[in-house]
Amino acid sequence: MGKFITYVGLDVHKKTIAVAFADEGDSEVRPYGVIDSGLSSLDKIVRKLVSRGGEPRFVYEAGPCGYGIYRHLKQQNIKCMVAAPSLIPKKSGDRIKNDRRDAKKLARLYRSGELTAVHVPNSEDEAMRDLTRAREDSKTAERKARQQLNAFLLRHGLIYSGKSHWSLAHWRWISDIKMEHEAQQFTLQEYVDTVRSCSERVERVTEKVRILTGQWRFGPAVEALQTLKGVCLVVAATVIAEIGDLSRFDNPRDLMAFLGLIPAQHSTGDKIKLGRITKTGNGHARRMLIQAAWSYRLPARVSRRLRDRQENLPEKIWKIAWKAQVRLCARYRQLIARGKPTQVTTTAIARELAAFMWAIFRTVEVGA
Repeated sequence: MGKFITYVGLDVHKKTIAVAFADEGDSEVRPYGVIDSGLSSLDKIVRKLVSRGGEPRFVYEAGPCGYGIYRHLKQQNIKCMVAAPSLIPKKSGDRIKNDRRDAKKLARLYRSGELTAVHVPNSEDEAMRDLTRAREDSKTAERKARQQLNAFLLRHGLIYSGKSHWSLAHWRWISDIKMEHEAQQFTLQEYVDTVRSCSERVERVTEKVRILTGQWRFGPAVEALQTLKGVCLVVAATVIAEIGDLSRFDNPRDLMAFLGLIPAQHSTGDKIKLGRITKTGNGHARRMLIQAAWSYRLPARVSRRLRDRQENLPEKIWKIAWKAQVRLCARYRQLIARGKPTQVTTTAIARELAAFMWAIFRTVEVGA
């Protein structure tokens, strides 16, 4: 007689985990209780279920607590799923939510096969993702610090008349400013030091991304993606760190849908209604793609910098990159000529750019 399967739903929090069981072939879902979030408490449940001749299968939602539970259970050869929160079925009339109910719902849906698993990166890929997100956070902090400095200067009628902000000339202009009161001069200096500190942090993290990318198993893919116009080191590294192996998608349409770059649809009968993009999936990668897509508003051209990035790479890669540039630059002009807003046009370009990234990734050999 084979082992009976017990589906275990976990509602994971920082300090506690609510647990529920759903046995195969049994309609009842039993709440087990609440345990502390330590892995030793989880091991006790595993030993209890295994000692009764059962085969436990765990599931919990992806969230801020990471993938520690998943990796711990996988090391013991125990099946575990990390479910996508946005794709968990919900009853419209259900207005009661608590940890016990969430654990029971996860166990029941896992047993019925109605949950969608997220892609869990290995520890090295997750480390690179943390680094690229740190760079994104650093850039956000730098932007906010610059806004605060500009706002302070504007309040006192100090407006820079030059062409480019944050250039050497701009910094010299700021250095020559003398405020009327000592408190204001001190405040100005604090704002200036904050901006410079944030900028130095961005440079440090960017340099670390450049160094570690060369040692990463996806390093060749990052280098290959940079043959595309608008895709610099940061864009390529962020997209791959967030998505992982692009070839795991059967076709580029699946990748577009994963990134939330396809339009929402509400159709019935012969009526087809398309809305804005779904914005599901990974927002970090989607923002980087849209940022890169702005480059295609300019005519197709292989600049010196782009030529340097394509050097020593196979011909088939930079041919795909040139094909992408010719198509996307023309596509941008076509959509603008049809009266589409620039942001809508850029989003459409980002969607197609993802497809060309998928095509290039499939030509590169990456490590296991």
